[in-house]
Amino acid sequence: MDEEKLLERITVNPRIFGGKPIIRGRRLAVEHVLAMLAAGDTPETILAGYPWLEAEDVQACLVYGHRSSRTRLQMRN
Repeated sequence: MDEEKLLERITVNPRIFGGKPIIRGRRLAVEHVLAMLAAGDTPETILAGYPWLEAEDVQACLVYGHRSSRTRLQMRN
């Protein structure tokens, strides 16, 4: 699945978590998934903890994080 298609899984709803990016309109913030990965959780562990979550959702979070960090770095220069 290409990056643009993956990013369609990331949504923003002002009524959920104050408008933070979330996964497919559900109450799971992208930043939470990224934090779990950064803490050493594997995608498999995360998927086991959230039965509705799909591997592509975790991948979408990584793509979102990568693009967000790239944008911020460009703004600093």
